[in-house]
Amino acid sequence: MAKEKYYVVWVGHNPGIYDDWTACKAQVEGFAGAKFKSYPSRSEAEQAWQNGWEQNLGPNGLGPNGRAAPSVKSGDSPASNARVIDYDSISVDVGTRGNPGPVEYKGVDTRTGEVLFAYGPIAKGTNNLGEFLAIVHALAFLKKRGSSKTVYSDSSTAIKWVRQKRVDSQLVRDESTREIWSLVDRALLWLHNNSYPNKLLKWDTASWGEIKADYGRK
Repeated sequence: MAKEKYYVVWVGHNPGIYDDWTACKAQVEGFAGAKFKSYPSRSEAEQAWQNGWEQNLGPNGLGPNGRAAPSVKSGDSPASNARVIDYDSISVDVGTRGNPGPVEYKGVDTRTGEVLFAYGPIAKGTNNLGEFLAIVHALAFLKKRGSSKTVYSDSSTAIKWVRQKRVDSQLVRDESTREIWSLVDRALLWLHNNSYPNKLLKWDTASWGEIKADYGRK
C-alpha cells in the first residue's frame, strides 16, 4: 500500500493543499517560481500552509526532493508568469467615500489578513493621500519593531510620493482638509528624519487579485 502524502502548493496556478501528486503537479508544472512540498499528514500540511513557504523551503524555494519547479513554457498564460508574493509583509489600503471625501486606511498582515493598525475616518481627503499616509504609517510601525518586512500598496502614485518624500496633490488646503494635510505634513517630516530598510512594492492586482487590506468598496 502506497504511503499517504499531502502536497502544499504555496505558489502555483491554484495554491492550496492537494492529496495526490497528479493534482499537485497540475498546479506547478510550467509555473515559474512555483513553491510546493509534500508532507506525510494532513495536519502537517495545514500547518506548513499557514506558516508559508519561506519557513518550509528556505530562501531557494525548492520543491520536493530539492528540485525547482519547471519554468514557464511559451504559450503559458500571463498569470503563470506572475511575480511571487512576499507574504512576510504588510499590505495597506484606503477606504474612501467620494474622492475627495472621508478617508480611512489600514495595514494588515499579508499572510493572515490580521489588522495591524487602522486610522480614520478623516473628514476629507483623497485616495492617494490616504494611501501615502498608510504607507508611511506602515514604515513607522515596522521601524518601531525593528522589522524589515516588505510593504505593499496598490497605489503607484503614493509609492512614488513616499520615495520622493514629496506629495503632488491638488487637494486645496482649507478648514475642511486641515486634518489630512496636518497628517501628511507630519508623515513627510518623518520621511525626512528617518531611514528604513523595507522594500516598498506595488501590489500586482491583475495577477494576485485585490490587495489583502482592501475595503471592498469598488
